[in-house]
Amino acid sequence: MPQWRRKASLAPLISCKEQVMSGHSSPTVNRRGFLAAGAAGAAVLGFGAPLRAAQPLKVGLLLPLSGGLAREGQSCKRGAEVTPGLLADMGMPVQLMIADTETNIDTARTRAEKLIADGAQVLIGAFDSAHTLAVAQVCEQRGVPLVVNIAAAPNITEQGFKTLFRNFPTAPKLVTEGLALMKDVFKVTGTTPTKAVFLHNNDTFGTAMAGAVNKLFPTLDMPFPLVETISYDGNARDLAVEVGKAKATGADLVLLVPHGDDCIRAIREMVKQRFEPKAVVSPGSPGMYETQFYKTLGKYSDYCMTNLPWINPKSAMSQALLKAFSKSHPDALFEMNIGFTFEAILIAADAAKRAGSNDPKAILAALPTTNIAEHVMIGGPIAFDAKGQNTNTRSATIQNFGGKPLVVLPSDVAEAKPVFPAPGWQQRG
Repeated sequence: MPQWRRKASLAPLISCKEQVMSGHSSPTVNRRGFLAAGAAGAAVLGFGAPLRAAQPLKVGLLLPLSGGLAREGQSCKRGAEVTPGLLADMGMPVQLMIADTETNIDTARTRAEKLIADGAQVLIGAFDSAHTLAVAQVCEQRGVPLVVNIAAAPNITEQGFKTLFRNFPTAPKLVTEGLALMKDVFKVTGTTPTKAVFLHNNDTFGTAMAGAVNKLFPTLDMPFPLVETISYDGNARDLAVEVGKAKATGADLVLLVPHGDDCIRAIREMVKQRFEPKAVVSPGSPGMYETQFYKTLGKYSDYCMTNLPWINPKSAMSQALLKAFSKSHPDALFEMNIGFTFEAILIAADAAKRAGSNDPKAILAALPTTNIAEHVMIGGPIAFDAKGQNTNTRSATIQNFGGKPLVVLPSDVAEAKPVFPAPGWQQRG
């Protein structure tokens, strides 16, 4: 594993200017830190010995910076902001052009067109699966590569797109690995629930996850039955009816797939109705590891579990990214959105470096042979199959302790031991 180091005197290779296409300008993002890979690290990434300055790769980044998914989009943006400095030190300068999809499919499509018209040579995005599909259609028509940072709907890589490459697992893989990790939790803690109830947001992501859970659950030899599946409107201000139905099942395990603040409303309602399952576990979704979840719920956020791909706390590159991120955003949470957004930009820059060109056609030719062994997320080398899907991602179990997510499984990258069953709501703190 390459050793990362600080370089005290190194002139910036690039100053990254953001263009927020919503009409608001952003200040120049200067290099933060001077982290660089040694010769061994460059070789692992596939570039050979460093490194000469090149023309910056123009990367169009599409994120929901406003609207219902703004919190998640802003988190991805923070990860993007610290990436150019790290990549510049490895001879891969990039210029970010950031566009706000406004959590709207039509806006995502038009902003993708605008980014390409403004010179973006590769697009990255778009967090929401429906937005990503809209952007993919634009990229396919224009012959511009799209690297998906986060989006799980399986049909994204089943459409036959030739320009799309996804570094995020599909909903079925999230569910399969998420449920398997639950069995590991029960084995490690010596406690198994008697039955589970499944609650999910009825948006594109939640519906895809529900389809995967209902299809795969009977095939995975789970040690408990799934007694009921309950969907809800993520925009509803009151989830009393849905939580009441879940409580009435007598389930002692809640599987929850939220997509925003609805997880806060769900937990609040559980506390209010004195519904105390052994645990609330997400088989793979955002929400319960985010800063707002901790700030709003306080002690009630503790012990919630999420099974999903996560940053490898023991990776040298992850530690380098963490240092740069903490310096730039000392009060922000270092989590999955940052890691996957960093890796998406890394993938694009790696392809351009290997191609020896920033031309979209050259990058498209290089992307299928991607093989990045040194990266930040838990899992094997970043590589793509014939459909443009990275199949080497790997999920982990993270559990909340004192307002912070910690890896508890798998054991080779764990930071703490899992707690199951969780203490009752009033026994916390």
